[in-house]
Amino acid sequence: MSRHLERLLQLDSLLRQGQRQTAASLATVLEVSERTIRNDLNFLRDRYHAPLECSRQKGFHYTDPAWRLPSISLSKGELFALTLGARMLEAYAGSPYATDLRSALTRFSERLPEETWVDLHQLAEERILFRAGAEIDLDPEVWHRLEDACRTHKTVQMTYYTASRDAVSERELDPYVLHLYRGTNPYVIGHCHKRQAIRWFRVDRIQQLEVLAATFVPDPTFDAKDHLEMIFQHEAGGVPLPVAIWFDARTAPYVRERRWHPTQELTEHLDGSVTLHMVVRGLNDLKRWVLGYGRGAVVKQPPELVEMVQQETEAMLRHYYQSDANLH
Repeated sequence: MSRHLERLLQLDSLLRQGQRQTAASLATVLEVSERTIRNDLNFLRDRYHAPLECSRQKGFHYTDPAWRLPSISLSKGELFALTLGARMLEAYAGSPYATDLRSALTRFSERLPEETWVDLHQLAEERILFRAGAEIDLDPEVWHRLEDACRTHKTVQMTYYTASRDAVSERELDPYVLHLYRGTNPYVIGHCHKRQAIRWFRVDRIQQLEVLAATFVPDPTFDAKDHLEMIFQHEAGGVPLPVAIWFDARTAPYVRERRWHPTQELTEHLDGSVTLHMVVRGLNDLKRWVLGYGRGAVVKQPPELVEMVQQETEAMLRHYYQSDANLH
């Protein structure tokens, strides 16, 4: 019931966007078959008396926009799960979905006794807390435009700030997929016309965005799942490289308790230390991650990463020596 409910809510939302919807377009967005979509539409029409019609000009649409899903009931567990989902989204500053989800929860709460809703709401607000760490400033309008561009295969023109170069540039991008890394790092991944390659762009660094009339055909060789599997954290690019990092006995428990990468393997040592093996693309994020463990981690391979860490630590030492000399 929960999966069906989630799909019905998504279907209802898509039908309210004012864009022409077909069984094929709805099936693509919801990642189900056209037969499933038609069954869901019939379910809405037959069970909930939805004013649904289909025309050549409008596709599937509601003839009465004021109609709502009045008869879908939620169990206390389902409503509590949605309530926690809203709290999690609010913890990630700038979430483009938090307001809409809160509004939906308010409507659902009307179907429960007031005392029950107050108890669930109080538990979610006061006893289960979420913190996202550093906050971002995400423009919901930019995010939703990218959603539409991904769905309709429209090229976008954007003014983009690149933090590593502290520079602003104009880019045209064919957006393939949106990716939320750890909840607070929103990326759009697609074909960059300037670089003629797949690139990642932080959505909160997009200063202006325009969805163009031009459409694109996605690269058939691009597979989002495969693309994301080889990266470490959010860095993509480069050829896959085997990596080996040794962690001392004090640091090893923190490495063992998580799965850092789909390809990882751990080699245990008699002194309690551990060596992490994995195959990744891109080394800059990996370098920063290793440095975060200080002397508790030592890169064994590849040589390129060993050299990057050595150069970084040597530069850090020079800065500290210079600072110490200036103090005296």
